[in-house]
Amino acid sequence: MGTSSDLPWLRRIAAVASLGEENRRALYEYVVSARDAVGRDEAAAALDLPRSTASFHLDRLVTGGLLRSEFRKPTGKTGPGSGRPSKLYRPALEEVSASVPERNYDLAGELMASAIARSQAENVPVSRALLDVAHASGREAGRPGDFIGALSDLGYQPAPDDGGGYLLLNCPFHRLSRNHADVVCPMNGAFLRGAAETSGLAAGTVVAGTDPGHCCARITSTA
Repeated sequence: MGTSSDLPWLRRIAAVASLGEENRRALYEYVVSARDAVGRDEAAAALDLPRSTASFHLDRLVTGGLLRSEFRKPTGKTGPGSGRPSKLYRPALEEVSASVPERNYDLAGELMASAIARSQAENVPVSRALLDVAHASGREAGRPGDFIGALSDLGYQPAPDDGGGYLLLNCPFHRLSRNHADVVCPMNGAFLRGAAETSGLAAGTVVAGTDPGHCCARITSTA
C-alpha cells in the first residue's frame, strides 16, 4: 500500500473531505480494520446498511483513492452463482492526510532518515549525506521538459515574477524550516536542483529566495 502523498494534493483534500459522510467513514474504518478484503454484503450486514448504500459508498471510496477493489471467486459456496467472482474491497493507502496549504513533512522525514542511514553506513557527515540524498530524490521527482509542472505537483505553488523566473509561494517544509533553516533550506535547494536537472535545466536555475513567507528558493528562468 502507498500513502496519501501518492495522490495529488486536490485528490487528498477531496478524499479526506469525503470521510465527513457518516456511512462512508464507517465503511472505510470497517474495511481498514478487516484482516482480508471485504465484500459488499459483509460490509452492509456488519454496519446494518442497505446493500445498495454500502455499494455506493464503497465505490466512491475507490474513486477517491482510499480503497481499491478486486474480484475473487468465493470459497466454500455451492449452488447457482457460487462460482461468480465477488467484488471485494481493501485499503489502497496506509494512511490519509492532507493540509492547507500543502506540506510534505513525510518527504522531509524520509530524506533525513535516509541521510542518517547513509552517514552511518558510509561514515560521511550527515549534512553531506542529506544533500546527496535530497538531490537524488529531486531527480526522481522531476519531470523531463516540465520543471514548473513538477513544482506545482510537489506543492511549491510557482508564480511568475517580473524577471522571467518564478517565485515559490509555498514551502512544503514550512514548519521545519522556521526552527531549522540551516538544515532544511540546503536540503530543499538540493532537492530542487535535482528536479531541475531532470527537467533539462542547469542547477543554477535554483537560487536563494528572499521573499518573506515564501519558499527559501526561487527559480531564475526556465528558458
